[in-house]
Amino acid sequence: MSLLLLGRDLPDTDHYLPSDPTHVAWGLLPTAATAPRLTVRSGETVCVDTISHEGLLADQGRDPAAFFGAAGISTAGVLPDVVALAESGRIHDPGVQGPHVITGPVAVDGAEPGDVLEVEVGPLYQRAPYGVISNRHGRGALPGEYPLDGRDVVSLIAFADGDTGRLPLGDGRDIRFPLNPFLGIMGVAPAGDRPHNSIPPGRHGGNLDVNLFGTGSRLFLPVQVPGALFYVGDPHFAQGDGEVALTAFEAPLRAQLRLTLHRDAAARSLAARLTSPWGRDTVQHIVTGLDRDLDEAMRACTRNALTLLEQRYAVPPAVGLAYLSAAADFEVSQVVDQVQGVHCRIRIADVAPLAPEVAG
Repeated sequence: MSLLLLGRDLPDTDHYLPSDPTHVAWGLLPTAATAPRLTVRSGETVCVDTISHEGLLADQGRDPAAFFGAAGISTAGVLPDVVALAESGRIHDPGVQGPHVITGPVAVDGAEPGDVLEVEVGPLYQRAPYGVISNRHGRGALPGEYPLDGRDVVSLIAFADGDTGRLPLGDGRDIRFPLNPFLGIMGVAPAGDRPHNSIPPGRHGGNLDVNLFGTGSRLFLPVQVPGALFYVGDPHFAQGDGEVALTAFEAPLRAQLRLTLHRDAAARSLAARLTSPWGRDTVQHIVTGLDRDLDEAMRACTRNALTLLEQRYAVPPAVGLAYLSAAADFEVSQVVDQVQGVHCRIRIADVAPLAPEVAG
């Protein structure tokens, strides 16, 4: 597969946002004071290019051509926008900034705090045939045990062969697995003027790392600042629930998204009562729970699932808890982003007969 370069072979959308250095931030989320890179109207589509931070970080040499060259990838096989960011002189301090490269923000005309921004995820295109899975600095699910041999970082190159991922074992064999592209970061600007590190997710969305938010899904984000200031980043070709090594199959994507603003009373009421974003796809509602403690994240997810059932379908909480216990699935989204994540999957077919269809 050849590289998908900026501005080339674009899908038919209303807008395009490239990932060149003038349209990205590194490690910090936008605030209410951040100037938008693009302004759209509710219901319009935007094509957004993203790049991964892997190969750009200081502990990898901050020289993507050399980093990927050591794995046998030619200079011509490295995205020019990745090289451009590395050579831009952009200051990146990992002590205060997250690793992620953020494309945006995008202002949505008329968005105000309390509204809900719906992000409908369309096709996701691979921009390169490879990516990176890293374990570093004693982080991940097993801090103090990995990386092995006292190393600060272990970065493994993985490859995309069509819809299949391939991770070399180093002895001539490969382990193969299905790909499931999604954007680990989709969010709106948090309230307040303080810059937010890109690592911890929150009510603003951000680094949710929920692998269900791929093509065909919809994410609902409570707007916190005028214009919403939507952004994306942390592209994945695949990620298992938990993301236990610290990163998953991190690799660049082109995303086709539709941004729709909801200002009705039902949407605003649900957003006000939930403590974190929610979503859905064609078969299930997806409710999230976030906390620095994984047990508390599970409790938050359960409460949010009960709230959705009550608000959308008038299910009494005691009955809702019984239903969740009998029929819903609670899964660990990730345990590596400072704030831990749990998500709940509720089958739409189970509850749709209880109420008319509504947004969210």
